[in-house]
Amino acid sequence: MYKRQTALYEKTLRRLIPFYEKELEKTIGDCNTILDLGCGVISPIRHFSSRLYAVGVDCFLPAIKISKMNGIHSDYIYTDILNALDSFLPESFDCVIALDLIEHLKKEEGYRLIKLMNKVAKKMIIIFTPNGYVSQDALDNNPWQIHRSGWTISEFNKIGFTVIGISGIRFLYEGRAFKYKPTWFWAILSDITQIIVKNHPEYAFQLLCYKEKH
Repeated sequence: MYKRQTALYEKTLRRLIPFYEKELEKTIGDCNTILDLGCGVISPIRHFSSRLYAVGVDCFLPAIKISKMNGIHSDYIYTDILNALDSFLPESFDCVIALDLIEHLKKEEGYRLIKLMNKVAKKMIIIFTPNGYVSQDALDNNPWQIHRSGWTISEFNKIGFTVIGISGIRFLYEGRAFKYKPTWFWAILSDITQIIVKNHPEYAFQLLCYKEKH
């Protein structure tokens, strides 16, 4: 049932490696404990999570089951994301991450998410999301995959985030796929343009946003 979703994530992750995951690992730095919100089927921390104590949280049980089979996280919690954050003590994890999550929430829920992440994190919070609104419907009978909001660089900057551009220039994409064929050619071009968008996130398709505490 979930093969199409898993294949989509695999394909995306393979193309973004090494830049996205290396940039994510570098941003996480010396954090030893991570709360991974909306961990999904294949979290991008999977290639370095073995050196960490990582807890995956998701409200879609099939995703947790697949992630658990792959041994990506140390522990898992099956619950609503915002309820989970409410239950943790302040500064109980070095780093709290929400990768491809905030766009699935309404705007007011997204700001509440950030506030709660900031409470639970001791050192840093990290958010990964499209640059602006990108339409997406439910995938593989998972209603939580619908996009309900879009987020901009200025919105993140106003609340203290540093933003890095990811996934190359945004005009190459339509939705989450490339506009043109063949896909392999535009994937290579996207990877080349990553050099430009890293420090000019306004042109990027996706945003890696981090906020250090203290």
